[in-house]
Amino acid sequence: MAVATAIRGSSVVDITPVETSSWHRKMGISPIFILPDTLCRWRWNRKLNPNYEKVKAESKAWLESFHAFPPKAQNAFNRCDFNLLASLAYPNASAEHLRTGCDLMNLFFVFDEYTDICDAKEARKLADIVMDALRSPDLPRPQDESVVGEITKQFWLLAKKTSIKSAQDVFIETFDNYTTSVVEQAEDRSTHHIRDVESYLRVRRDTIGAKPSFALLHLGSELPTGFLSDPLVEYITTITIDLLIIGNDICSYNVEQARGDDAHNMVTIVMNSMCLNLDEALLWISNFHDILVDLFQETYSIIRRELPILNTSDAAVSYIDGLGNWVRANDCWSFESERYFEQKGVMIQSTRTVELLPRI
Repeated sequence: MAVATAIRGSSVVDITPVETSSWHRKMGISPIFILPDTLCRWRWNRKLNPNYEKVKAESKAWLESFHAFPPKAQNAFNRCDFNLLASLAYPNASAEHLRTGCDLMNLFFVFDEYTDICDAKEARKLADIVMDALRSPDLPRPQDESVVGEITKQFWLLAKKTSIKSAQDVFIETFDNYTTSVVEQAEDRSTHHIRDVESYLRVRRDTIGAKPSFALLHLGSELPTGFLSDPLVEYITTITIDLLIIGNDICSYNVEQARGDDAHNMVTIVMNSMCLNLDEALLWISNFHDILVDLFQETYSIIRRELPILNTSDAAVSYIDGLGNWVRANDCWSFESERYFEQKGVMIQSTRTVELLPRI
């Protein structure tokens, strides 16, 4: 029987579906659920950066040098292949900019794993360490602080060498919002608070880390003044983030519910707030996702037609297309890595059929 492995801080949790069918019978729960095919109408196809293997090796060796996890947990972390996520999300990036993307994805998930076992007070300490390292990367880190500080420092020192000032400023601002939202998530976790859909999306739009990730879409290219604050661009950015949230949450739900860590997940939120079972919640989320897909494509067409700056700025065109590609990239990575489905991801991507894991 397969074992789904999740990293938790400095340990590995093995989610082993032993006696799965009997457990489901006892609980009166269907042992199988169907993932909605959310991107069947998505125009952006899978594209992988040709520098993937080379840059992956570099970023992997860099991260492992910090010994942020013990060997077993580091192996589980590596199987998630966050470098693949970056290489799908930034398929046209140079090797230097892809390295920034790979290092960022690794930093995101180190911070995520560390804060997932923290209360709000400890999460706030880690957030402050990270932001101090970003704002003062030239200063040495205190010897007694979490290794996440040194990881952040080295990430940013290298990233700054190949990125323009405007992209750096956007990244710092949005990463600050991200770390603050993670503290808010930790507070919810400590108090066992389950939000409604609206308040969940408000927090999740930052905890997912999309906005600092989007800053990497223009690391070396100056966007037109005011472009990111244009109402249409802000609107399509929000739609993109909501699509990413749904894509991530429906794929991560199974392992999260198995370990009792699913309160910050769209599936649980919908089930709880609307009094729906799992299948009904997934149907509601699928319909909501379809609406967002239509809104994205309509807004994309309006932007291409009515924003004249796109006729003179290749950077602006690349940014908008980069948003569309991010949705496809996240979906592909969710199935191609072992983060959520072990080695069955590609098969599940095709069949959409998932065996519900028992609670551990």
